[in-house]
Amino acid sequence: MNKSLRAFNTFGIEAYADQFIEINSVAQLQGVLQEITQPFYILGGGSNILLLNDLKGVVLKMSIPAIKIEQTFKHTVYLSAGAGVNWHQLVLFAVENDLGGLENLSLIPGTVGASPMQNIGAYGVEIKEVFHRLEAVEIATGKIKIFRKKELAFGYRNSVFKNKLKGKYIITKVWFKLSKPPHRLRLSYGAIQSVLADSGIDQPTIRDISNAVIKIRSEKLPDPRDIGNAGSFFKNPVIGPKLFTSLYQQYPKLPHYPQPDGTVKLPAAWLIEQCGWKGKRIGDTGTHIRQALVLVNYGNAKGAEIHALALKIQESVRQKFKISLEMEVNIWD
Repeated sequence: MNKSLRAFNTFGIEAYADQFIEINSVAQLQGVLQEITQPFYILGGGSNILLLNDLKGVVLKMSIPAIKIEQTFKHTVYLSAGAGVNWHQLVLFAVENDLGGLENLSLIPGTVGASPMQNIGAYGVEIKEVFHRLEAVEIATGKIKIFRKKELAFGYRNSVFKNKLKGKYIITKVWFKLSKPPHRLRLSYGAIQSVLADSGIDQPTIRDISNAVIKIRSEKLPDPRDIGNAGSFFKNPVIGPKLFTSLYQQYPKLPHYPQPDGTVKLPAAWLIEQCGWKGKRIGDTGTHIRQALVLVNYGNAKGAEIHALALKIQESVRQKFKISLEMEVNIWD
């Protein structure tokens, strides 16, 4: 079949799949899993993958639709969404209906199905805080299983689906527990407060916070429609107190965020920038001029070129800071 995947990955990498099937329902997915004999790949929004080569096998594009208010109580509302729903559209739906909890996660690319896999987070909020349960299909049997929050072992950009259950289930639907007014607002992270202040807003609503986050992200991160990228390419590293103390003595301006367990989270972008990578271009790839954490495709870069750049960045950070950066983007080879 040789289906081009260029329009299905935000890096805009030209690669081809032997076969491409759009999945619109759980029943269809179960039927496909019964019949499929080749290797297959699960594709959501394509915002967290880097294609190194053409894919020898089948790409299953998860397009299961529908957002639905399932239950309403005095203080909370349970909202469900199919795995193929665009994440930002879900956030906008919640904001339009005055349902709090997702507003800080505005404008994150990708689909609902991928959100619990890596416990997406931004501006002081992680998906685990609003997650209720999910539905998934077991690949080996085609059976439907419901996973509750405690079963997902959520961590920083992590869940059981990236470890113990990696490659064993396909998420088809997610439920969220959202709040009715008055909402508990998260304003302290990043530039949210200053953006609100600049707009003369002293009693913000969840819509105000969503708009502020959209403004910040739009100014900070490049739009994949303008320049190919997958957002943050690396995770922010979490290091032990001994290494942090040593680094802080050498670099007193090192931004840092102490964690409850005594470890310290560092911004990967700062580390990369100190190694001289911010805005650097090599051929048709490089790091973005405004954000060193974002690797970009200036037009016709191959996935292997972007991957090679990522490896060089990892090595330079390792040499300078003794820190191993972990790639947040999934490499498809």
